[in-house]
Amino acid sequence: MSALQNIANSAKASLQGSPEDSDGDPMLIEERRQHILSVAHSEGRVRVRALSKSLGISQITIRKDLDYLQMKGLLQRSHGGALPIQPGALFDPPLQEKEKSHHSEKDRIGQAAANIVQEGQCVMLDSGTTTTAVANALKRFSHLTVITNAVNIAAELAGTNFEVILTGGTLRKNSFSLVGPVAEDMLTEIHADILFLGVDGFDMEIGLTTPNLLESRVNRAMVNAATKVVAVCDSTKFNRRSLSRIVPPSAIHHVITDVNLPKTINEALCNLNVELTLV
Repeated sequence: MSALQNIANSAKASLQGSPEDSDGDPMLIEERRQHILSVAHSEGRVRVRALSKSLGISQITIRKDLDYLQMKGLLQRSHGGALPIQPGALFDPPLQEKEKSHHSEKDRIGQAAANIVQEGQCVMLDSGTTTTAVANALKRFSHLTVITNAVNIAAELAGTNFEVILTGGTLRKNSFSLVGPVAEDMLTEIHADILFLGVDGFDMEIGLTTPNLLESRVNRAMVNAATKVVAVCDSTKFNRRSLSRIVPPSAIHHVITDVNLPKTINEALCNLNVELTLV
C-alpha cells in the first residue's frame, strides 16, 4: 500500500470512527460527519436540534458525532452545538472566500446599519464583506458622501448619486483595500459623521483585531476621524483574536450583529455602555 493510500485511509478512519460510535452503516456515518463539518465551516456553527431535524436522526447521535469531531480536533463543542476550530491570528482569507459565509446575517446587519444613517451624512466604510452589505443597503438614500478604503465598495457605489471618496494608498489584493501611509495621512485630514467598521476578531479583553498590521493602522485612523463608530460583524467574530489590534472595545459606540451573540458578550457590551442591535 502506498504512502498516499495510507494517508487517505487514515483521514477516512478519523471521520468514520469505530462502528459502535452511532447507529447505521459506517459509510453513512462518514458522510454525515463530513456534512456536519461542511455546515460548520459554511455557516460558522452547527446546532444539535437543527442537525437532528435536517438529517432525520436523534439528537443523541448528533451529540456523539460532535463529541467525536471535537476529539479529533475538527470542531469545538459549544452550548447546544459546535463551532469550527478557530483559525490562527494570521488567518486572512481572501474577500471572495469570505463572501461565501453568513450571507443572511450580513444582509440583515447591512439593513440595520442603513437604518441609523440620515440623508446627507458623511459615512465611512472600511473594507470587508459585511461593510459591502452596508454599502448595498445605503443605496436607498439619494445624497450621501461615502469615504472608503475599499476599491470594491467604491465600484459598487459608482452608479449612485453619492460623492464617493477613496483614501488612496497601496492595494491589498487579498481584501481589495487601500492601506499604507498615503491612506493614513489622508484620513487625518477628513471627518465623517459615522464609521461602519468590520473586523476579523472582537475580543472583550483585547479589543477589535485584524490579521494585517497595515489594515489595523488604517482602521485606527478611521476611528479617529469619525464622530460615531459602529462595529458591524456576525456573532462568530466574537471571542476571536487576530494579529493586530485596532482599538479597545471602549472605543466603539454601537455594535450591530446577529441574534446568536453569546449572552456573556451581550452583558459585557452593556457594561461598557455600548449600544447593541441584534438582527
